[in-house]
Amino acid sequence: MRVARASTLRLWLAALILGMAAGPALAAESQAYAAFAQGQYLTALKLAETEAAQGSKEAYTLLGEIYADGLGVAQDYGKAADAYAKGADLGDANAQFSLGNLVAEGRGVKKDPRIAADLFEKAAANGHAAAQYNLALIYLDGKGRPADEAKAVQWMQKAAEQGVAQAAYDLGALYQFGRGVTIDKAKAAEWTGRAADAGLPEAQVEYGVMLFKGEGAPVNQERAAKLFRLSAEQGNAVAQNRLARLYANGVAVKSDPVEAAKWHLLARDAGASDFSLDLLLAKLTKEQRAAADKAAEEWRNGRLPE
Repeated sequence: MRVARASTLRLWLAALILGMAAGPALAAESQAYAAFAQGQYLTALKLAETEAAQGSKEAYTLLGEIYADGLGVAQDYGKAADAYAKGADLGDANAQFSLGNLVAEGRGVKKDPRIAADLFEKAAANGHAAAQYNLALIYLDGKGRPADEAKAVQWMQKAAEQGVAQAAYDLGALYQFGRGVTIDKAKAAEWTGRAADAGLPEAQVEYGVMLFKGEGAPVNQERAAKLFRLSAEQGNAVAQNRLARLYANGVAVKSDPVEAAKWHLLARDAGASDFSLDLLLAKLTKEQRAAADKAAEEWRNGRLPE
């Protein structure tokens, strides 16, 4: 089964991956960008205003970034949208993408899914990976564009090929369920595996399941167990549950009831119940249960922000 998407592809149309833009790419010839990179935001603002007046599209994008994030100034989405719009008109893909996000959310401008889609499409055509991913989601959802799963696959693949892990993960689901493409278990495993290699915890647990079952990829229980651990350490409850089962049954790892109990306790706290592992807890000695509780608490404390 597909974890978290057993019946449908999860869509991120509410936030439209606002955080995927890592910020404007540094321009070596731009003093404004150099100041921005050093955290000198007010200096960057003044320099960007000068460079923008000279026709720099990247400078307009930088102004938008400063106002959108409130860096050294009061956050002002209206000013951010105005700056992004000028950069977008000059053809800057980052500006087109960022303005598309504001329009999609109705921040600083009127919310309009169609115009947001237009902006994402311009940025996507300019090779912007995050815009390509958002455009794929729009074609899947049918808001701002008529639903078209085949086009969604095309844009999703472009984003995945540029290293967007979530795009690779969702592309795997499209192949898994045959949305916009013919069902292809091998390609589903390939793209899910790419997302897993990129560190996406949901993909790690799903690809681990594929490797255990030999679904689209050769059986490899040892690698699957490692992927479950990687995902579990990131807090994925499904992975924690599966890792607990491996330790409980001595599959691909050495049997360890305390370690099994530790991961079960963590998974259960996160909402992943498992009656068979509850029975394991009941059979532990007082010493084993205390050790499992301690290990789980230490894991939780290790994840607390400093």
